[in-house]
Amino acid sequence: MSTATAPPREAPAKPAASGSSGRSPRVNGWVRRAPLLPALVFMLVVTQLPFLATVVYSLRSWNLLRPDSQAWVGLTNYAAVFTDRQFLGAAGNTVLITASCVIVAMLLGIGLALLLDRKFWGRGVVRTLVITPFLVLPVATALLWKHIMFEPVFGLVNFVLSPFGVDTFDWVSQMPVLSVVVALVWQWTPFMMLLVLAGLQSQNTDALEAGQVDGASRWQSFVYITLPHLRRYIELGVLLGSVYVVNTFDTIYMMTQGGPGTASANLPFYIYQRTFLGFDIGQSAAMGVVVVVGTIIVAMLALRLIFRTFMNAEEARS
Repeated sequence: MSTATAPPREAPAKPAASGSSGRSPRVNGWVRRAPLLPALVFMLVVTQLPFLATVVYSLRSWNLLRPDSQAWVGLTNYAAVFTDRQFLGAAGNTVLITASCVIVAMLLGIGLALLLDRKFWGRGVVRTLVITPFLVLPVATALLWKHIMFEPVFGLVNFVLSPFGVDTFDWVSQMPVLSVVVALVWQWTPFMMLLVLAGLQSQNTDALEAGQVDGASRWQSFVYITLPHLRRYIELGVLLGSVYVVNTFDTIYMMTQGGPGTASANLPFYIYQRTFLGFDIGQSAAMGVVVVVGTIIVAMLALRLIFRTFMNAEEARS
């Protein structure tokens, strides 16, 4: 009687070595990051090296009108910056212009997003027209508002307000900060509207329908359901808008030249004046370092708040 022999067992397969050529995970990680290294090096060269040179200049006394005035002064320039009344005034104008522009643009953006989120005939065309101001160059925006909207004799603003007794009011000279803020709001409202509209379109309609079943009005649904959902989008819009608006130079240069006097000069424009009109390289470099460091601190705090909001939202979904 013949007995069947069992086939020989195959040896267990050995785990494949990490990577295509047996490289360690750390080496593979650097191989995947290698294509990004040229961009990283380029960013360091064009951003960090000039910033380090600015820090070095800020520690020296150097006026281009006096070539022999170069000397190492340490932190003296920084002490002079914080005691400069014009610098403090420019800082106040920067905060005022930035806060006014971002808040008003965000409120208008929320209102436009709520209107454009509804279905109506020609919605695509209307959305395109509303986005158009954000696509206009800042210099063109400034010239448009200065010579077409705010012109004292032939301006459209005075023409519209003429029935109320406003005929030849010079807005740019009499209210320079308001004129700059209006032009910036017109430019940045479409950006805020796009962010809020993206948040509205990502909202789950089940919560709104449940609120309507429970008897919530439209205002209550917006305040207690829609607005909390839009919080992270609003925070992102405020952060990005603040970072860009705080660096506004072209609008102020083309509309008011910082005047009358220094009434509408913000920090970038005042630093430009000290550098290219006052030729004071040392103090202007110190001002630039102070502005950059302050902007980085505010942006880091805002980013931590936004990331925390996104993490809480992801945890709530899971």
